[in-house]
Amino acid sequence: MHYYYNPSAAGAAKPAQTIETDVCIYGGTSAGVAAAVQLSRMGKKAVILEPGGHLGGLSAGGLGQTDIGHKEAIGGISREFYGRVGKKYGMTAEEWRFEPHVASQVFGDLIAEAKVPVHYRQFLKSVEKQGNRITTLTTESGLTVRARVFIDATYEGDLMAQGKVGFHVGREANAVYKETLNGIQVHKTHQFNHPVDPYVVEGDPKSGLLPGITSGKIPGTGEGDNRVQAYNFRLALTNDPDNRIAFEKPEGYDPKEYVLLARYLKAGWPESEVFRKFDPIHNSASKEPGRYLKVDKNNHGATSTDFIGRNHDYPTADYATRERIFQEHVRYTQGLMWFMGNDPAVPPAIRTRWNTWGLCKDEFTETGGWPHQLYVREARRMVADYVMTERNCVGKEVIPDPVGLAAYQMDSHNCQRFVKDGHVSNEGDVQTGNVPPYPISFRSIVPKKAQCDNLLVPVCLSASHIAYGSIRMEPVFMILGQSAATAAAMAIDTKAAVQDIPYEKLKARLLEDKQILVGPKTVEKL
Repeated sequence: MHYYYNPSAAGAAKPAQTIETDVCIYGGTSAGVAAAVQLSRMGKKAVILEPGGHLGGLSAGGLGQTDIGHKEAIGGISREFYGRVGKKYGMTAEEWRFEPHVASQVFGDLIAEAKVPVHYRQFLKSVEKQGNRITTLTTESGLTVRARVFIDATYEGDLMAQGKVGFHVGREANAVYKETLNGIQVHKTHQFNHPVDPYVVEGDPKSGLLPGITSGKIPGTGEGDNRVQAYNFRLALTNDPDNRIAFEKPEGYDPKEYVLLARYLKAGWPESEVFRKFDPIHNSASKEPGRYLKVDKNNHGATSTDFIGRNHDYPTADYATRERIFQEHVRYTQGLMWFMGNDPAVPPAIRTRWNTWGLCKDEFTETGGWPHQLYVREARRMVADYVMTERNCVGKEVIPDPVGLAAYQMDSHNCQRFVKDGHVSNEGDVQTGNVPPYPISFRSIVPKKAQCDNLLVPVCLSASHIAYGSIRMEPVFMILGQSAATAAAMAIDTKAAVQDIPYEKLKARLLEDKQILVGPKTVEKL
């Protein structure tokens, strides 16, 4: 059984326990692991509390086809991670396209060497503060942690929110930060390129809209709203018959969820597009390399693995609601995999080819090949004294206090479906093409001092929706996790608020630890 939140596991029978440490890291994502390793190397005691049952977040949860843009922007522990992945495969260089179980092994190795304790299935219950400082946090299992500094390394920003730090959910209007690609956006990418009827009964508006389609008119281009770009699962699939688990029809399968896809196929969506984003990753299990593959299956096209419009409540939801949303995404995606291989609406040639693929027996073995991590592309985003915006991404505004580089295109997946001229259309997808590496401000990973002076937020950092769409890549999260940990250690050493760390001293230590703070003159795309 795969789940986000299991109340019986979360509240299970460990007696109440109190831990005292230098730094408490909430979230065992790739950023959380990098932070823990850095703190250990700087001689500080740390502990990780992880809501799930695994380390590494999405990097160990199915995203094996690394998204970054330019590898020259990656330094420090982040670069070390990819080097260690390469070594697992007997390589002398980094490996950027890897199997989830190998990433999981590397994260485990890093934490074991750092000797940082990890407590799994720890769901945040409450946070205590004295003035503008967090003193303790308590989880639903009864675990209490007292620390001098806290790091929120979750994808959702739960500790940040419980600590009364300001945040934003959704898309700002373009006017808020003088941007051009925020808010409502209708583009040609990941769009219906053939007309598809949106109604339950084709041509009959009175029959109602198919699931997931917004009724009524949408606001104009650039207007803000509270919608969140779509989530999905990054599936590890294989066409090796000895390692393949056939797709099964899930319990609760709803054929209405796939009517748009059936109509799109009938309208002419070609096989060449259907099989896009089956991205090959290193396959250590293949008996016949080149013939049998393992792939990272991602969303592609107008209707695919993105469950568009079904995640808007997730960022600020309670754990039970997140569990429902998580299971809806599982059921939709499992149903999609089965539909493509079995439904008569799918052309026979596509069905036959689809059924050569399946989940991997040697990945996610606890859950029958299904990833444990939902791809939470965006949830809460902190609002700090400095907000990263589109202007930073395109080099119009350069900050003086970098703690790492981002190097990916400004990218948002679709946020909703709506009816336009009697046909369904997607809204929210933005893809700008590659941008050169640019610096991320230290001020964007620390809250406003009056709100909290001993918290760092390397994942749900302070950025507009569209800037976050460029920053939100796993290598960058590891970079920012390391930088946050460095600042945390320095704050402890100097008994200072994290906001008051002398930047030049922070910069010197980051450079000593091989972080890259200035964009390279020449860049090579991954």
